[in-house]
Amino acid sequence: MSLIVFSHANSFSASTYGVLFKSLRARGHAVRAVDRFGHDPRYPVTSNWRYLVQQLADFAAPEIEKQGEGAWLVGHSLGGFLSLMCAARYPDLGGHAVKGVLLIDSPVLGGWRARTLELVKRTQLVGSISPGKISRKRRNTWADEAAAHAHFASKSAFAAWDPQVLQDYIAHGTRDDTDAHGNTQRVLQFERDIETAIYNTLPHNLDRLLRRHPLQCPVGFLGGTRSKEMQQVGMAMTLRLVGQQHAARLAMVEGSHLFPMERPLETAAAIESVLSALASTT
Repeated sequence: MSLIVFSHANSFSASTYGVLFKSLRARGHAVRAVDRFGHDPRYPVTSNWRYLVQQLADFAAPEIEKQGEGAWLVGHSLGGFLSLMCAARYPDLGGHAVKGVLLIDSPVLGGWRARTLELVKRTQLVGSISPGKISRKRRNTWADEAAAHAHFASKSAFAAWDPQVLQDYIAHGTRDDTDAHGNTQRVLQFERDIETAIYNTLPHNLDRLLRRHPLQCPVGFLGGTRSKEMQQVGMAMTLRLVGQQHAARLAMVEGSHLFPMERPLETAAAIESVLSALASTT
């Protein structure tokens, strides 16, 4: 049984991926995951996500030590970047070498795009162009769980999700809260301000980090056929990391950037396929 340390996308706690995790476990993998990055005060959200990477490393090390062998670091969007940075900074976790990294729709930003991002962050304009522009105004309260479910189910992006994944997101990604007047309402579990801070501190230093800390494990990539993120960022640096001579390390799943929520069972099968390709080339 191989160990997968999974890292979630921004704003979606690990509990959202329950259907995916169940399928991976049925395939013989042990899966462990930080439930919410950025919510532990010991690991604040800062530029280039230094402490979030540390949070992943501190979580993964004891899990790997208990397993007694190296793990695969697998992450979706935010989680892919954290997995990559963690493997670069900490090639050995829990006394064992990281087996490999699988980026799930996490196209790596490098070159002129990274330099542009750095400049935008320095001029404090990042909040006006990043997804944080939307997330900081995101609705985060509802009358009850049913109202929250109806709200998300009515949105086209969420309507494309597997029904059980959406149900898991509502059940575990929202919670009851009592306001100042003693009224109970349903609120987002993943705090809106933290989601926004993560978007606005996107790393601009990945190419420099990887030059200072060359990866000692293989990298794979799993993308969505309709991913706008792949189109916006480009795939040049990602393809260099994956290695264009290793075609089996890169695969696509039908769907948007959120294809793990739309097609969790197909995603689990694709993850297993790419991990097998990574294992065969180590």
